Order: sequence, then C-alpha cells, then structure tokens
Amino acid sequence: MDSGIGLLAATAAVRRLRPDADLVLSLDPDGMPWGPRTPEDLTERAVAVAEAAAARRPDALIIGCNTATVHALTTLRSRLEPGIPVIGTVPAIKPAAAGGGPFAIWATPATTGSPYQRGLIRDFAGGVRATEVPCHGLAEAVEHADEAAIAAAVAAAAALTPDDVTTVVLGCTHYELVAERIRAAVQRPGRPPLVLHGSAGAVATQALRRIGEQPAPGAAADGTLTVLLSGREGALPVPALAYDEGRLLQAVSPAR
Repeated sequence: MDSGIGLLAATAAVRRLRPDADLVLSLDPDGMPWGPRTPEDLTERAVAVAEAAAARRPDALIIGCNTATVHALTTLRSRLEPGIPVIGTVPAIKPAAAGGGPFAIWATPATTGSPYQRGLIRDFAGGVRATEVPCHGLAEAVEHADEAAIAAAVAAAAALTPDDVTTVVLGCTHYELVAERIRAAVQRPGRPPLVLHGSAGAVATQALRRIGEQPAPGAAADGTLTVLLSGREGALPVPALAYDEGRLLQAVSPAR
C-alpha cells in the first residue's frame, strides 16, 4: 500500500523473490499526495487504503511508503495484527552508516528533520556524519513520470548534498525508481563510486520472513496482480509503465 506508485520498488522486489505470489496493490489516487497532509489526515487515508487491501485477505501488508510508516505504522498494526503482519519501510540509515563515510539521506520535506528520522540517525549513525536533504517535488515528479520535473528536483537535491558523501540513503520509495539518475547527479569526478541504499529488497525479504515463506525466484511465474485505486479495482496507473518495476508487474495477469 502507498498513496501512489512508490510501492512499485517493493512490489517488484517481492515479484522477483516469489514469481508465484498473488499481489494486491492498494493505492490512493483520490487522496494523494499524502506528504502535505497532517499526520492525523494521512493516517486516516492510510487506514482506508490498508483496509481495502485487508478485505482481500492477504498474508501480509507492506507499507510501501516511508512517510506513511512514520505516521501510521502503529495504528495499522493495532488494527490488523496479529491476523495480518504489517511491514513498514524504514530508511536504510544503519547500513549506510556502517560504511563509515559521510552520507546523505534524501527524503521528502515531511520526513526530513522529523523526530522519527532524527531518532534513526541518533540510534544508528554512530557518530558518522549524516546530512538530511529535503527533496522538494521529487516524489510528485516521479509519480507523474515527468522527466523535466524529475531532472530539476534531482539537480536541486544534488546541489544540497555535500561533495564528500560516499553514500546516499533513498529515504522515499519513489526515489528508488530513479536511483540511477540520482547516482549520476551526485557522483563526483575522481571520487569512489557512490553507494545507494534503498529499502525495497530488505522490505520484501522481511515480508516473506514474517509469514514463514522462503524466497523462490525460480518458482513458476503464475502469480496474479490486483490493483485497487482508492478501494476500486482498476489498472496500474499509466506513469508506472515508465519504470522497469512497473513494466515487470504489468506482465502479470490481473487476479480474477
């Protein structure tokens, strides 16, 4: 679940690990974007989207959104667990700090500077210098596959990123869809290759672990895909097909 197509990265990661999994994508086009909403309003929208997915009786629910995890994870777990395990998406600050070099955290303005993110830096950065970079408009540009807006937002965030960073944490799931464009914008001549840390792979693995399943990438590719748009069954939004992850999922037949 997510407000929009930011969930593509985690969904595609699940699909690659388990081609036989039946997937339900619950989006909220009627309420997006969630970022500018108050925490209470965002939580209300997230609960509605989650309950639409829960009505399909899934084995687990992935919150494919960092901002929704910050504000709604506790509420969703109280409503759905233990019947449906709820897996949140956390910025990969711990593995980024383990690299030892200075790193940047690219996130939405709503998440940048939040007590939640500051707490992760305090708990896991271990004295390594971390720079929080607010990425104004990037999630929205990715959501609409607006190439010019993506380029402008990436360039603006890159300008706020210190030249000596060795690693960038992609603190919004939308950003994973344009990871290589971010790498190209931040990589400095003569510096070691930039390391990017997303969350999709870890979230997909954790979801399987929570339901007692193992990765089976060689399984028959017969998993189905259902898309819910503010609770209504529909199709993947057209901008999703601009990304490899969306095209991968489109190749799957809708659930019956």
